[in-house]
Amino acid sequence: MEKYNVLLIDDERLAREEVKRYLATHPEFIVVGEADNAVDGKHLIETKNPHLVFLDIQMPEKTGFDLLDELTTVPEIVFTTAYSAYAAKAFEVNALDYLVKPIREERFAKSMEKVKEELRSTGQTRTAFSMHHKIFIKDGEDCHFVPLADIRYIESLENYARLHFNEDKAMIKKSLNVIEKKLDPTVFFRINRKQIINIQYIKKVIPHFNNRLKLVLDTDETFEVSSRQSVRFKNWNSL
Repeated sequence: MEKYNVLLIDDERLAREEVKRYLATHPEFIVVGEADNAVDGKHLIETKNPHLVFLDIQMPEKTGFDLLDELTTVPEIVFTTAYSAYAAKAFEVNALDYLVKPIREERFAKSMEKVKEELRSTGQTRTAFSMHHKIFIKDGEDCHFVPLADIRYIESLENYARLHFNEDKAMIKKSLNVIEKKLDPTVFFRINRKQIINIQYIKKVIPHFNNRLKLVLDTDETFEVSSRQSVRFKNWNSL
């Protein structure tokens, strides 16, 4: 049985205990750390590299969304919160699920089935394809057989991703995190939570406010790089 590392980030101890109690019936999931605030939670994510995080939204000083904004690599996320109003935003950041406290045991079990399916899918896609590889995409009634080298960028659309290539675009039902693991990291760069760019199409790099960068492609499409990824991009492409 494959094991998965889990973090619990929630300022309510009882809420963390509840999740741990439910997780006890899923022995493949191992809790490797807990935090009661976003700052400590960020440190745990960066040092423990978990497969899954149960994340509260409303916490002291910083929210769960603030925490995700500061991450370069985002693990799979299940939000646990007392507020239903943030559900739409949660799925915009590609959360696997959104559990409202108090969490019902049957609802938690249903969420874990979704988590297991996603993690199994992710585990099967860890080896990156070469740039010569062609991928088959079926988008509705349309079919495409596309060389990876032809893909300019990929954008996240909740539980789907849209690939842009040549004069076409197509949707696939995979998260950006899963797709990223199949791409050559020397060619495809994740510029923010929502977009991955093929650097071979970059025509111009423009300084932007707060030390951010803007990237202009050969097609004149323009993209803004997040603050953290702007720093990574500069280091990544320096001698």
